[in-house]
Amino acid sequence: MRDRLLRHRRELVGFATAGLLAYAVDLALFVCLRGPAGLDPLTAKALSFVAGCTVAYAGNAHGTYRGTRVRGARPYAMFFAVNLAGAAVQLLCLAVSHYGLGLTSGRADIVSGAVIGMALATGVRFWGTRTLVFRDAGRVGSWTG
Repeated sequence: MRDRLLRHRRELVGFATAGLLAYAVDLALFVCLRGPAGLDPLTAKALSFVAGCTVAYAGNAHGTYRGTRVRGARPYAMFFAVNLAGAAVQLLCLAVSHYGLGLTSGRADIVSGAVIGMALATGVRFWGTRTLVFRDAGRVGSWTG
C-alpha cells in the first residue's frame, strides 16, 4: 500500500512539474508574441498554447510516464485533444461566471477562469493524460483505488 501511494505521489508531482513548465513557456511566449512581436491576442495565444502543449507532452512522455511504450503521432494528438478539453473547461467556468452569473469584475474573471477553471481543467488533464494518452504504463488498477 505504501509503495502504491509513493508511486502515485511521484506521478502527481511529475505531472504537476511538467504542467508548471508548460505554463511558464505558454505565458512567456504569449507575452513575447503579444508585446515585442506585435501579434494579435488570438494568434499569440494559439501559438503559445501549441508550444505549451508540446512542452507538457515532452515532460510527461520523457519524465512522468517514461515507462510507457506509446510512440508516434497518436499520443501527441490525444494529448493535444485532452488539453483542448481542459481549455474548454476553463473557458466554460469563465463564461458561466461572467455571462451567466453576472460577475463581471476583473477579480471575478481571474477567480473563475484562472483559479476555479484551472483547478477543474487540471483534473480533466490529469485524468485524460493518464487514462487516454499514457495508459499502458504497466499500472495495476486505477490511481483512485
